[in-house]
Amino acid sequence: ASKQEDPVRGLAFDFLEDTPPGVPGEDHVLTGHAGGLVTINLDETDDPKRESARQQMGEMYRTVLGHFRHEVGHYYWDRLVRDTPRLEKFREVFGDERADYATALATHYAQGPMPDWQLRHVSAYAASHPWEDWAETWAHYLHIIDTLDTAAAEGLIVQDGQNQTVIQPPRGRPFAEIATEWRNVRLLLNGLNRSMGLPDPYPFFLAEAVIAKLTLIHQWVAEVGSAAQIAIPNPGLA
Repeated sequence: ASKQEDPVRGLAFDFLEDTPPGVPGEDHVLTGHAGGLVTINLDETDDPKRESARQQMGEMYRTVLGHFRHEVGHYYWDRLVRDTPRLEKFREVFGDERADYATALATHYAQGPMPDWQLRHVSAYAASHPWEDWAETWAHYLHIIDTLDTAAAEGLIVQDGQNQTVIQPPRGRPFAEIATEWRNVRLLLNGLNRSMGLPDPYPFFLAEAVIAKLTLIHQWVAEVGSAAQIAIPNPGLA
């Protein structure tokens, strides 16, 4: 539901521009989520600026769609996990979100992630705090489901060892099957881009711990079907 339809639990999006230098009230817009409002800095729609930010941050992937999916992950954490029986399982799999958020981000930006972050997290930023781990994993879940939906709709056939596999729609299937199909589609996508001298569209390694996190999200999405009836409180998160 939108904020117009449901001011308390709805979802809304804002593109905001930094105040120009020298203008009174000069301010930098932070991309983030708070209480169902996702804010995206307008610079993220400018390809050169976004690519410059990606390189400066040492990121493998940075897109407007990726920002949307990440921030919507924070929204759905409020809807699916906060103050629900799922919270205990979340802490077991993702970590304890009660760790100070500001301190965790400051440490991440000052020191970077642990060298072995890829064994437990889908991205370096995911290693900064359990909330960010959830949001990053949620974004990748949407990347995977949406891409496989498209592949299935187009009748894509991929090579799986000695066999050929027709990609099937992902919804309603065990995530173990989805993960196997995604591995094959990811290899194909990356290979096609390399044939054109382009960067990998999905330059990520999904460790077993990450697969477990994706599986949990898949299970919870299947449980609720639609999160429309789940209440939403409010931290401000990036």
